[in-house]
Amino acid sequence: MSIQLIIDGGADLPQAMVEHHNLKIVPLNLHFDEEHYKTGLTIDLPIFYKKLKEATTLPATSSPSPNDFYDKYKEVDMDTPIIVLALTQGLSSTYESAVIGKKMLLEEEPDRSIAILNTKTASCGIALLVHEASTKAASGIKFEELVTHMEKKIEQTTTLFILKTLENVIKGGRLDKVKGAIAKTLNIKLLMKATEEGTIEVAEKVRGNKKSLRRFIEQIGEYSHQFEDKVIAISHSNDEERGKSVLKSIRDRYNFKDSIFTEMGPIISTHAGEGGIVIAFFKD
Repeated sequence: MSIQLIIDGGADLPQAMVEHHNLKIVPLNLHFDEEHYKTGLTIDLPIFYKKLKEATTLPATSSPSPNDFYDKYKEVDMDTPIIVLALTQGLSSTYESAVIGKKMLLEEEPDRSIAILNTKTASCGIALLVHEASTKAASGIKFEELVTHMEKKIEQTTTLFILKTLENVIKGGRLDKVKGAIAKTLNIKLLMKATEEGTIEVAEKVRGNKKSLRRFIEQIGEYSHQFEDKVIAISHSNDEERGKSVLKSIRDRYNFKDSIFTEMGPIISTHAGEGGIVIAFFKD
Protein backbone atom coordinates (compact mmCIF):
# COMPACT_ATOMS: atom_id res chain seq x y z
CA MET A 1 0.00 0.00 0.00
CA SER A 2 1.28 3.46 -0.89
CA ILE A 3 1.31 5.88 2.07
CA GLN A 4 1.77 9.64 1.69
CA LEU A 5 4.15 11.29 4.17
CA ILE A 6 3.67 14.99 4.90
CA ILE A 7 6.18 17.13 6.80
CA ASP A 8 6.42 20.85 7.57
CA GLY A 9 8.94 23.69 7.49
CA GLY A 10 10.39 22.64 10.85
CA ALA A 11 11.92 19.55 9.19
CA ASP A 12 15.31 19.62 7.47
CA LEU A 13 16.01 17.03 4.78
CA PRO A 14 18.25 16.79 1.72
CA GLN A 15 16.32 17.71 -1.43
CA ALA A 16 17.16 14.32 -2.94
CA MET A 17 15.44 12.64 0.01
CA VAL A 18 12.35 14.84 -0.39
CA GLU A 19 12.11 13.85 -4.05
CA HIS A 20 12.92 10.17 -3.54
CA HIS A 21 10.14 9.74 -0.97
CA ASN A 22 7.72 12.05 -2.81
CA LEU A 23 7.20 14.10 0.36
CA LYS A 24 4.68 16.90 0.61
CA ILE A 25 5.78 19.89 2.70
CA VAL A 26 3.66 22.48 4.47
CA PRO A 27 5.79 25.65 4.92
CA LEU A 28 6.10 27.60 8.15
CA ASN A 29 5.99 31.40 8.17
CA LEU A 30 8.94 33.71 8.70
CA HIS A 31 8.50 37.41 9.54
CA PHE A 32 11.26 40.03 9.22
CA ASP A 33 9.36 43.02 10.63
CA GLU A 34 6.74 43.78 7.96
CA GLU A 35 8.16 41.32 5.42
CA HIS A 36 6.50 37.90 5.44
CA TYR A 37 7.84 34.73 3.84
CA LYS A 38 6.95 31.04 3.54
CA THR A 39 9.89 28.69 4.13
CA GLY A 40 11.06 26.86 1.04
CA LEU A 41 8.73 28.86 -1.21
CA THR A 42 9.30 32.61 -1.03
CA ILE A 43 12.72 32.78 0.66
CA ASP A 44 15.89 30.77 0.04
CA LEU A 45 18.80 30.26 2.42
CA PRO A 46 21.25 32.83 0.94
CA ILE A 47 18.64 35.61 1.22
CA PHE A 48 17.64 34.39 4.68
CA TYR A 49 21.21 34.57 6.02
CA LYS A 50 21.75 37.99 4.44
CA LYS A 51 18.61 39.32 6.15
CA LEU A 52 19.54 37.61 9.42
CA LYS A 53 22.94 39.34 9.49
CA GLU A 54 21.31 42.73 8.83
CA ALA A 55 18.56 42.31 11.45
CA THR A 56 18.96 43.65 15.00
CA THR A 57 16.32 41.22 16.27
CA LEU A 58 15.51 37.69 15.26
CA PRO A 59 12.74 37.14 12.73
CA ALA A 60 9.49 35.84 14.17
CA THR A 61 8.26 32.41 13.12
CA SER A 62 4.70 31.14 13.05
CA SER A 63 2.99 27.85 12.28
CA PRO A 64 0.99 27.09 9.14
CA SER A 65 -2.75 27.61 9.33
CA PRO A 66 -5.14 24.64 9.54
CA ASN A 67 -6.20 25.56 6.01
CA ASP A 68 -2.59 25.18 4.80
CA PHE A 69 -2.68 21.57 5.99
CA TYR A 70 -6.20 20.99 4.68
CA ASP A 71 -5.13 22.16 1.21
CA LYS A 72 -2.12 19.83 1.29
CA TYR A 73 -4.30 16.87 2.35
CA LYS A 74 -6.65 17.56 -0.56
CA GLU A 75 -3.72 17.10 -2.98
CA VAL A 76 -3.50 13.45 -1.92
CA ASP A 77 -5.63 10.79 -3.61
CA MET A 78 -8.61 9.81 -1.43
CA ASP A 79 -7.53 6.17 -1.31
CA THR A 80 -4.00 6.96 -0.12
CA PRO A 81 -3.47 7.01 3.68
CA ILE A 82 -1.59 10.01 5.08
CA ILE A 83 0.91 10.28 7.94
CA VAL A 84 1.94 13.75 9.06
CA LEU A 85 5.27 14.00 10.90
CA ALA A 86 4.79 17.37 12.60
CA LEU A 87 7.35 19.65 14.23
CA THR A 88 7.43 19.08 17.98
CA GLN A 89 4.42 20.38 19.85
CA GLY A 90 6.84 21.62 22.51
CA LEU A 91 8.10 24.39 20.23
CA SER A 92 5.26 25.18 17.85
CA SER A 93 1.50 25.05 17.31
CA THR A 94 2.11 23.38 13.93
CA TYR A 95 0.85 20.03 15.27
CA GLU A 96 -2.42 21.62 16.41
CA SER A 97 -2.91 23.20 12.97
CA ALA A 98 -2.37 19.80 11.35
CA VAL A 99 -4.99 18.24 13.66
CA ILE A 100 -7.58 20.96 12.93
CA GLY A 101 -6.85 20.59 9.21
CA LYS A 102 -7.54 16.87 9.57
CA LYS A 103 -10.90 17.57 11.21
CA MET A 104 -11.78 19.90 8.32
CA LEU A 105 -10.90 17.14 5.83
CA LEU A 106 -12.86 14.42 7.66
CA GLU A 107 -15.99 16.58 7.74
CA GLU A 108 -16.00 16.37 3.94
CA GLU A 109 -14.40 12.96 3.46
CA PRO A 110 -15.01 10.86 6.60
CA ASP A 111 -13.48 7.71 5.12
CA ARG A 112 -9.99 9.20 4.73
CA SER A 113 -7.14 7.52 6.67
CA ILE A 114 -4.92 10.17 8.24
CA ALA A 115 -2.65 10.16 11.31
CA ILE A 116 -1.01 13.27 12.79
CA LEU A 117 2.11 12.48 14.82
CA ASN A 118 3.82 14.89 17.21
CA THR A 119 7.45 13.98 16.45
CA LYS A 120 8.80 15.68 19.63
CA THR A 121 11.80 16.64 17.51
CA ALA A 122 12.82 19.05 14.74
CA SER A 123 15.28 19.54 11.88
CA CYS A 124 17.15 16.31 11.00
CA GLY A 125 15.23 14.46 13.74
CA ILE A 126 12.27 14.50 11.38
CA ALA A 127 14.52 13.36 8.51
CA LEU A 128 15.43 10.34 10.64
CA LEU A 129 11.73 9.57 11.17
CA VAL A 130 10.97 10.00 7.45
CA HIS A 131 13.70 7.48 6.66
CA GLU A 132 12.25 5.02 9.18
CA ALA A 133 8.65 5.47 8.01
CA SER A 134 9.58 5.12 4.34
CA THR A 135 11.65 2.01 4.97
CA LYS A 136 8.82 0.34 6.90
CA ALA A 137 6.17 1.42 4.38
CA ALA A 138 8.21 -0.13 1.56
CA SER A 139 8.06 -3.48 3.38
CA GLY A 140 4.29 -3.54 2.89
CA ILE A 141 3.28 -2.87 6.49
CA LYS A 142 -0.37 -1.91 7.07
CA PHE A 143 -1.20 1.73 7.75
CA GLU A 144 -2.33 1.19 11.36
CA GLU A 145 0.76 -0.90 12.12
CA LEU A 146 3.02 1.77 10.64
CA VAL A 147 1.40 4.46 12.80
CA THR A 148 1.95 2.33 15.93
CA HIS A 149 5.55 1.61 14.89
CA MET A 150 6.28 5.31 14.33
CA GLU A 151 4.79 6.27 17.69
CA LYS A 152 7.30 3.90 19.30
CA LYS A 153 10.21 5.24 17.21
CA ILE A 154 9.34 8.82 18.18
CA GLU A 155 9.83 7.84 21.85
CA GLN A 156 13.24 6.37 20.94
CA THR A 157 14.40 9.45 19.04
CA THR A 158 17.29 11.30 20.68
CA THR A 159 17.95 14.83 19.41
CA LEU A 160 21.08 16.72 20.50
CA PHE A 161 22.20 20.25 19.61
CA ILE A 162 25.40 22.24 19.92
CA LEU A 163 25.60 26.02 19.43
CA LYS A 164 28.74 27.64 18.08
CA THR A 165 27.54 31.17 18.76
CA LEU A 166 25.21 32.59 21.41
CA GLU A 167 24.18 35.58 19.27
CA ASN A 168 20.80 34.18 18.27
CA VAL A 169 19.79 32.90 21.71
CA ILE A 170 20.64 36.35 23.10
CA LYS A 171 18.72 38.12 20.31
CA GLY A 172 15.80 35.77 20.86
CA GLY A 173 15.67 36.55 24.58
CA ARG A 174 16.51 33.00 25.66
CA LEU A 175 19.74 34.20 27.31
CA ASP A 176 19.93 37.69 28.77
CA LYS A 177 22.66 40.00 27.47
CA VAL A 178 24.69 40.06 30.71
CA LYS A 179 24.84 36.28 30.95
CA GLY A 180 25.51 36.14 27.22
CA ALA A 181 28.43 38.57 27.47
CA ILE A 182 29.97 36.54 30.31
CA ALA A 183 29.49 33.28 28.43
CA LYS A 184 31.09 34.72 25.29
CA THR A 185 34.04 36.06 27.28
CA LEU A 186 34.58 32.63 28.83
CA ASN A 187 34.03 30.89 25.44
CA ILE A 188 31.17 28.83 26.85
CA LYS A 189 29.37 26.54 24.40
CA LEU A 190 25.87 25.22 25.01
CA LEU A 191 25.02 21.54 24.57
CA MET A 192 21.25 21.16 24.31
CA LYS A 193 18.79 18.32 23.91
CA ALA A 194 15.14 17.63 23.16
CA THR A 195 13.29 16.51 26.27
CA GLU A 196 10.84 13.60 26.40
CA GLU A 197 8.05 16.18 26.01
CA GLY A 198 9.68 17.67 22.92
CA THR A 199 10.88 20.95 24.45
CA ILE A 200 14.52 22.08 24.35
CA GLU A 201 16.74 22.31 27.41
CA VAL A 202 20.40 23.03 28.10
CA ALA A 203 22.11 19.73 28.91
CA GLU A 204 25.61 21.06 29.61
CA LYS A 205 27.78 24.16 29.35
CA VAL A 206 31.30 23.38 28.14
CA ARG A 207 34.20 25.78 27.76
CA GLY A 208 36.02 25.83 24.42
CA ASN A 209 35.10 24.77 20.90
CA LYS A 210 37.15 21.55 20.65
CA LYS A 211 36.24 20.36 24.14
CA SER A 212 32.54 21.03 23.57
CA LEU A 213 32.54 19.12 20.25
CA ARG A 214 34.29 16.15 21.90
CA ARG A 215 31.67 16.13 24.65
CA PHE A 216 28.86 16.53 22.08
CA ILE A 217 30.01 13.37 20.26
CA GLU A 218 30.75 11.51 23.50
CA GLN A 219 27.11 11.89 24.56
CA ILE A 220 25.93 9.55 21.81
CA GLY A 221 27.43 6.59 23.63
CA GLU A 222 25.36 7.44 26.71
CA TYR A 223 22.13 6.83 24.81
CA SER A 224 23.05 3.90 22.61
CA HIS A 225 25.56 1.03 22.46
CA GLN A 226 24.42 -0.81 19.33
CA PHE A 227 24.85 1.11 16.08
CA GLU A 228 25.14 -1.50 13.30
CA ASP A 229 21.47 -1.17 12.28
CA LYS A 230 21.07 2.54 13.05
CA VAL A 231 21.19 5.75 11.06
CA ILE A 232 22.68 9.01 12.31
CA ALA A 233 21.08 12.21 10.98
CA ILE A 234 22.92 15.53 11.15
CA SER A 235 22.08 19.08 10.09
CA HIS A 236 24.26 22.18 10.11
CA SER A 237 23.49 25.88 10.08
CA ASN A 238 25.39 27.48 7.18
CA ASP A 239 28.67 25.66 7.98
CA GLU A 240 29.02 22.58 5.80
CA GLU A 241 32.70 22.09 6.67
CA ARG A 242 31.97 21.99 10.41
CA GLY A 243 29.00 19.68 9.84
CA LYS A 244 31.03 17.22 7.76
CA SER A 245 33.86 17.29 10.30
CA VAL A 246 31.44 16.42 13.13
CA LEU A 247 29.85 13.64 11.05
CA LYS A 248 33.29 12.15 10.26
CA SER A 249 34.19 12.17 13.97
CA ILE A 250 30.91 10.45 14.82
CA ARG A 251 31.34 7.75 12.19
CA ASP A 252 34.98 7.20 13.18
CA ARG A 253 33.85 6.51 16.75
CA TYR A 254 30.51 4.72 16.22
CA ASN A 255 29.73 2.20 13.48
CA PHE A 256 26.38 3.62 12.32
CA LYS A 257 24.95 1.76 9.32
CA ASP A 258 24.24 4.96 7.41
CA SER A 259 23.94 8.72 7.74
CA ILE A 260 21.71 11.58 6.60
CA PHE A 261 23.50 14.92 6.11
CA THR A 262 21.60 18.15 5.46
CA GLU A 263 21.51 21.89 5.97
CA MET A 264 19.13 23.56 8.40
CA GLY A 265 16.33 25.62 6.95
CA PRO A 266 15.37 29.11 8.18
CA ILE A 267 13.15 27.99 11.07
CA ILE A 268 15.78 26.04 13.01
CA SER A 269 18.70 28.25 11.91
CA THR A 270 16.91 31.28 13.31
CA HIS A 271 17.36 29.84 16.80
CA ALA A 272 20.55 27.80 16.37
CA GLY A 273 22.68 30.54 14.79
CA GLU A 274 25.43 29.95 12.24
CA GLY A 275 27.61 26.94 12.99
CA GLY A 276 24.89 25.22 15.02
CA ILE A 277 24.69 21.44 14.69
CA VAL A 278 21.80 19.05 15.32
CA ILE A 279 22.13 15.27 15.45
CA ALA A 280 19.40 12.66 15.81
CA PHE A 281 19.46 8.89 16.28
CA PHE A 282 17.42 6.13 17.93
CA LYS A 283 18.48 5.26 21.47
CA ASP A 284 18.60 1.64 22.66
